[in-house]
Amino acid sequence: MARRRLDINAAALALGISSDAVRKRAERGTLDSERDDQGHVWVWLDTDETDDQPRSEPPGVDLLSEKERRIEDLRDRVAYLERQVEEERDARRRADTLLARMMDRVPELEAPESREAGAHGPAETEEGRGGPGPAREDAEKGAQRPWWRRVFKG
Repeated sequence: MARRRLDINAAALALGISSDAVRKRAERGTLDSERDDQGHVWVWLDTDETDDQPRSEPPGVDLLSEKERRIEDLRDRVAYLERQVEEERDARRRADTLLARMMDRVPELEAPESREAGAHGPAETEEGRGGPGPAREDAEKGAQRPWWRRVFKG
């Protein structure tokens, strides 16, 4: 089996890892290495451990493209959620409009018996006590206002 002697940077490119990772592996002894007289560290790699062609891009480039892809995915999710929120707001507006229309039609939908019973029953004020007041005046006129008109429209 053929072996090649490479410096730290060349070994990092050949293995596809960072130069710091090569240094640590050499220190731990998981990669065969030697130090020359000038203090340079040389790593011995078997030819089957390395690619025959050196990498054209540094090892960190893959990580950058992965980060960019994740960032783009997150941007897509944020855009989707913003669209969802806007759709929910529109649905809420439609529901509020329908509810307001129905509240306006409540007097039309009340049963005739309830109007007659209210007109002939004892007149009470808004506080629930008998005596003069708006409810008594309405009863004297022949029609009592619905409770929701008394509460919400004064």
